[in-house]
Amino acid sequence: MCVNDLVVQGAEPLFFLDYFATGKLDVAAGTAIVAGIAEGCRQAGCALVGGETAEMPGMYAKGDYDLAGFSVGAVERDQLLPKEDVAEGDVVLGLASSGVHSNGYSLVRRIVERGGLSYDSPAPFAPGRKLGEALLEPTRIYVKSCLAAVRAGTLKALAHITGGGLIENVPRVLPEGVVAEIDGSAWTLPPVFTWLAREGGVAAHEMARTFNCGIGMVVVCAADKAAEAERILREHGETVYRIGRIRARKGDEPQSQVSNQDGWA
Repeated sequence: MCVNDLVVQGAEPLFFLDYFATGKLDVAAGTAIVAGIAEGCRQAGCALVGGETAEMPGMYAKGDYDLAGFSVGAVERDQLLPKEDVAEGDVVLGLASSGVHSNGYSLVRRIVERGGLSYDSPAPFAPGRKLGEALLEPTRIYVKSCLAAVRAGTLKALAHITGGGLIENVPRVLPEGVVAEIDGSAWTLPPVFTWLAREGGVAAHEMARTFNCGIGMVVVCAADKAAEAERILREHGETVYRIGRIRARKGDEPQSQVSNQDGWA
């Protein structure tokens, strides 16, 4: 389990194990990969306690490898998220992402191919960087900031925006009777997403269903605790936006609705 997916349950990551498989071990590449994993663990405040490296000639082409991992966390029962009292009138906050994060790359690859670009090409949306480097900006880790807000008693729910984007992830932390109304004009769509939308001809709703669109974590809190939650999150380095509200659901309407997306595509 990803450390960001642990914190949405209110849990503190304790340790992480990795699995690295390749046809023939490239020591330099392996060292860089493990260094990256260790840095992610440092940011999350958890221990990298071990893992496995497997060489399987004939299974992988030269230079190819598989990388997987999981983390284990712990949480007191009274701190578990989401809380059962998410209700109409609650505030929805968004924490800025660092880029595409870990989802939507099948579509990203198609857009790059369609545009006739290589990953060594200059990034059209990030001056001075290569396209591949900019697209692979590391995922932001929200553990320490969100845990601080959880422990202060300011949060009711957290949704990590991964596969399914803003449309499909937020409903996972909501009770059946409410809807999250998200205002797409509450933040500026980062350049990588405006480029993907324009270059790929991706409709605004599909952008919100596929990518994080600049919001890597969605936070739900009571209206009277929203300012305190924002303060704590900002003090821990997050860029925080008020992006919406919770209201009562009408019939079987979608539980996450993104409006005001005029500048998205």
